[in-house]
Amino acid sequence: MGDRAVAGGKARSRQGGGRGRRRLSVDERRDELIEAALQLFSTRPPEDISIDDVAAAAGASRALVYHYFGGKYELYIAALGSAAKQLSVLLEPPTEGSPLDRLRVSLERYFDFVESHAAGFTALLRGGPADRSGEVGEIVDGIRQLLLGRILHALDVDAPPPILRITLRSWMASVETAGLDWLENRDVTRPELESLLVDQLVVLLHVAGRHDPGTGALFDRLAQEELEPKS
Repeated sequence: MGDRAVAGGKARSRQGGGRGRRRLSVDERRDELIEAALQLFSTRPPEDISIDDVAAAAGASRALVYHYFGGKYELYIAALGSAAKQLSVLLEPPTEGSPLDRLRVSLERYFDFVESHAAGFTALLRGGPADRSGEVGEIVDGIRQLLLGRILHALDVDAPPPILRITLRSWMASVETAGLDWLENRDVTRPELESLLVDQLVVLLHVAGRHDPGTGALFDRLAQEELEPKS
């Protein structure tokens, strides 16, 4: 009787996840698998990671991963989508301050995400534009379009002329690269990096203004608003 009770207890322990693991809801378990996948995808190419790797990292069975996602590609897409959604929520545009003040706030929130969700950020950007196609490309392009819209909102610009659009997208690529570099090296402080990037944008807008009157007017407006006393 005692042996049967012990055996039954072990079986129940395995079914419940072992070691007193609490029972998770469907959404919680799915999120746990996605988080484990993000950690792996941020350090190694997707082709080098197996479903078994993700299952082991999450403390789950291989069958459970397949149950939720159907395969590795579906899991990878879900992981990237989760990272993009977290970033888009965090970057809701601020409503107060000068355009550059609002941009500073957005940049600070962006690096809050970079620092707090390093795995998701790295997985989202890893591989570069040359590797982006299909659903993966749609996710990455979608978040970049969202970021462009948030920057334009901060600058009080509705429809950017081509020179301004190119300038802002070039700056966004610099911000992404700076984020990856900072995660790797961390040899400057976050405030230093954020201040550097804002200053870089101002310089880029000044140069672009020589090629486009509308961008030149934007630069002049931003410069004037920066000189106005803060309330």
